[in-house]
Amino acid sequence: MTDLSQLMQLSQKLQAKMAELQENLESKSITASSGGGMVTVTVDGKGHARRIQIDPTCVDSRDVEMLEDLVLAAISEAQNKAQSEYEAEMRNATGGLPMNIPGLPKLF
Repeated sequence: MTDLSQLMQLSQKLQAKMAELQENLESKSITASSGGGMVTVTVDGKGHARRIQIDPTCVDSRDVEMLEDLVLAAISEAQNKAQSEYEAEMRNATGGLPMNIPGLPKLF
């Protein structure tokens, strides 16, 4: 019966760590750029875009498609960085337990 009690305590600790992790993700800021810094995107720890900066020199009304591609690339890179940081935090919080445990939040 002690093993079950220890498992419950471990579960409660894990839940507390997960709640803290969720709160911390909101305040994280992850930045990525494309086009040699022409477009820079900042996302939160959950991968939601919070800011986009565009160098005015890359704004060309004759080549909007290039700017769209740069914005998309920067957003994708920032989201990938956010996902990697999230997974690292999850591994740290769970002590290396597998990421696909039923009941644990999955953001990506």
